[in-house]
Amino acid sequence: MVAFVTSIVVLLILLGGVDWYRKRTPADKDFTWGEAMLFATYVFFVLWWAYGVVPHQWLTWADSELNWRPDRYLIGPELPWTGNKGIVEWGLPFTMTYQVIRDLVAVVIYGIALGGNVVMWRQWQERGNVDDAPKPTSEYGRPLIREGAGT
Repeated sequence: MVAFVTSIVVLLILLGGVDWYRKRTPADKDFTWGEAMLFATYVFFVLWWAYGVVPHQWLTWADSELNWRPDRYLIGPELPWTGNKGIVEWGLPFTMTYQVIRDLVAVVIYGIALGGNVVMWRQWQERGNVDDAPKPTSEYGRPLIREGAGT
């Protein structure tokens, strides 16, 4: 569990670095070749961590400490030699093992990573919009409006 939680914490720190750099980089900045290669390497490392390390740590934790094996049933038939029906004893005509749940959680991790990937790229592309600029305010903190625009 420690390795899985640590991998998530490291991912959040890496994403914080991307967000910090996005906020301080103007949209019209011309990147040098070296800056572009450095940032591309950093992004590759973040994607490798999100799509490789975090799901691997989840699968390793589920296999070892949680003991989610294919012979442990969450929903399943009664086993004649043990009488074990799993946690849910509804007599359903299919079996669901803990390994299936483990793999579904891995799919959810990949889905969250993909959604976060799309959101981060969109934020990067829209970093220079005028809507993000702070609105001018008076010395009392109220927003300024142009003359004749008020009612």
